[in-house]
Amino acid sequence: MKISRTITRSFLSICFLTGSLIPMMGNVALAQVTTVNGTVTDGKSGKPISSVSVLFTGTNYGVTTDEEGHFTIAANASYHKITITHMGYSSRTLDIKPAQEQQVNVVLQQNSQQLNEVRVVSAKKKKYSNKNNPAVELIRQVIAHKKQNQPESYKHIEYRQYERMVFSLSNLSDQFKNRRIFKNYQFLFREQDSTNIGGKNLLPIYMEEKLSNNFYRKSPFAKKQVIEASKQVTYDEKFVDNQGLTTYFNRMYQDINIYDNNISLLSNQLLSPISDNAPNLYKFFITDTLKEQSPQLIELSFTPRNTNNMLFEGKIYITMDGNFAVQNALLTVNKNINLNFVREMEATLSFEKNPDGRFHLSQSDLKVEFAINKDKGGGVFGERVVTLKNYKINAPRPDEIYNGPALVTAPNAATKDDAYWVNNRPDTLDANTAGIYKNIDSLQTIPSFRRTMDIATLVLAGYKSFGWFEVGPVNTFYSFNPVEGFRPRLGGRTTTALSKRYYFETYGAYGVNDEKFKYFLSTTYSINNKSIYSFPQHYVRASFQHDTKIPGQELQFVQESSLLLSFKRGNNDQWLYNDLFKLDYVHEYQNHFSYAFGFKKWGQSPAGALHFDNLLPDGTLNPVNRINTTELSLELRYAPKEKFYQGKLYRTPIPDKYPIFTMRYNQGVKALFGGEYNYQNVTANVTKRFYLSNYGFTDVSAEGGYLFGKVPFPLLDIHRANQSYAFQLQSFNLMNFQEFVSDRYASITMDHNFNGYIFNKIPLLKKLKLREVVNFKALWGGIRAENDPQNDPSLLRFPTNADGVPTTYALTNGAYIEGSVGISNIFKILRVDMVKRFTYLSNPDAPEWGARVFIKFDF
Repeated sequence: MKISRTITRSFLSICFLTGSLIPMMGNVALAQVTTVNGTVTDGKSGKPISSVSVLFTGTNYGVTTDEEGHFTIAANASYHKITITHMGYSSRTLDIKPAQEQQVNVVLQQNSQQLNEVRVVSAKKKKYSNKNNPAVELIRQVIAHKKQNQPESYKHIEYRQYERMVFSLSNLSDQFKNRRIFKNYQFLFREQDSTNIGGKNLLPIYMEEKLSNNFYRKSPFAKKQVIEASKQVTYDEKFVDNQGLTTYFNRMYQDINIYDNNISLLSNQLLSPISDNAPNLYKFFITDTLKEQSPQLIELSFTPRNTNNMLFEGKIYITMDGNFAVQNALLTVNKNINLNFVREMEATLSFEKNPDGRFHLSQSDLKVEFAINKDKGGGVFGERVVTLKNYKINAPRPDEIYNGPALVTAPNAATKDDAYWVNNRPDTLDANTAGIYKNIDSLQTIPSFRRTMDIATLVLAGYKSFGWFEVGPVNTFYSFNPVEGFRPRLGGRTTTALSKRYYFETYGAYGVNDEKFKYFLSTTYSINNKSIYSFPQHYVRASFQHDTKIPGQELQFVQESSLLLSFKRGNNDQWLYNDLFKLDYVHEYQNHFSYAFGFKKWGQSPAGALHFDNLLPDGTLNPVNRINTTELSLELRYAPKEKFYQGKLYRTPIPDKYPIFTMRYNQGVKALFGGEYNYQNVTANVTKRFYLSNYGFTDVSAEGGYLFGKVPFPLLDIHRANQSYAFQLQSFNLMNFQEFVSDRYASITMDHNFNGYIFNKIPLLKKLKLREVVNFKALWGGIRAENDPQNDPSLLRFPTNADGVPTTYALTNGAYIEGSVGISNIFKILRVDMVKRFTYLSNPDAPEWGARVFIKFDF
């Protein structure tokens, strides 16, 4: 996908979010509140220490330090001491002043003798086994207690959430930083410890922040997020879809719930180390005990049994208070994992204790560095930190709080000033991070940067901007086909620089062989005063097209004119000339429900080797030059929680587990503006991705349709075929164009990606990071007697080849079936399938086997 390619070449992020924790305050007088602020540092290096436990001595009231070592602990009582503990350090207990607010900075000394147990093992390595393994017994206790430790075990939850995401170019050399082009812009760079993820030199290019209030109710179920404030780096809209960019980044960096069986990461799902099946796929080791902590903790290290599988490795800290809860977690991935473009990944989770003794997530920090070369060179570093504050359990709210959409954004969320953010962030940004917004604004004024973005937009999106008008897409400038021969084409469209209400698009083309001009013109009015290429869409569009088309193929003007799709197998000489006027009304909603009304006046004339013929009463063929239809349509679509990147040509969906439902109704009206046929056509489609944990995922699409009425074959459902050499997921790859037609049909497509589950177990293949794929397609259909030209001479005859042999059929002998097996992730971008056709092999020019190629950028 286009944005994946952009990320792997140019984006990276780093940010250090710190969060001091707000205590739960009661209703006692302020004089009784004991508050301690401070910083915990390493006694040897002087560096701050994160995830240190700070408790009021002898109680369960405690917090953990943030990334900068800061903490704030407060309670409605007169406490005299605090205890500070952290794995690998000697614990400290310090006196404090009761019922006062005070500053206490703590220095911890490393302690290599903290373990009380010493084990002596033989030089012979013992084979790992789950049997009689105390680490496995412990993880099974954790699994058994997952349900009670999930946040959803409470009747009500609410909390305030702050999240920050930063992307930067990473691992930049001093030579790169000191280039002449950056001479006057050194303020853009950030420096950090070279041992940290991302290397010494970073160049921030994106940042966003959100503040929200979150509410959960168990019964009746409700989960709602109200975004109070949001802020992000914005680029010129002619270069970047800012909304799509933040959507894509948030899809990559999702919330991590370690208690889920599967954890979403970079469009993949990795098995959690405490999933129900974890003991069969992970190795567990007890590597430390923290007895001075309250409650006592066991450090449990884990690693995949097969380091190439989509699994984590790292450490989790388990409470020994009977809850067997996770108090801290460090998740990384092995360098051998079959995960593309990821140089390093680290997720840190911190949990705080609730008044009932259980724990809730208080902070998560996910860092990922992307790079084409995992061993050297520049890359992209991204970090997302989420801090939860004011966590309340079992405190019900009025129903109106829970009602309404699951995600609500305050109308003024994007207009909060700097003073608001300073007062409401749970931490203080360092000067470099705070300056990212301003620095990126300055960067966009640099002529060389704008030239670079202009070139990138031309290469990736296919358009060259000239202010209020942009020319493209460039991949349509040259193509060819058997009817038109060489086909030059030139077109473009207006931009928001001309108007945010009105948009115009056009192209002109010429066929050298048929010596005919083709053209397209559309005008669109944006009802919501937003770009018609942004979500949610709400517009009216009128268009007219005079052009060629392959029967049964969708009217994707750009794709049909593409140079790469000009190369096709077999005969490809039956085409149509189309005169198509369309009037469309489209309305999308924030919940991703949309509806569209359409009016279409369509004239079809045969082109190339295609002929429209019916039979006269005397049995002779009667050529028909044109058929005319007038059609009204309604489309309903619901795609809950859909995410996509809105490019300049079309939306690139970001696959997820949520289904997409589509229903269409088309009504042909005879005698309206010259329409010649009455009919009704109803189709329904549902698509969904099923994640199967360590076994990969399956994309399933099911569709059915029924056409009521009597129509000639061009108006039947002409099933979507593919004669190109590209593997198409939604087409039948070994079906010939116009080979099958139906007035009722059902189809199913299943595409399963094993994510290397099999190849990772084969020594000669696992280093290549290849992935196995299988695909299955089946189509059932038929034609009623009234639409069969053999029963009615007035109907158009089914097409034939030059020898008079029919080339279009009904599915009278069962289902059309094809399947394929393939290898993906070749050079990280290629998928090659060997496709086999199982039925209707006796049809003319029906291929039984074929190899198809698919280009796909994925993690």
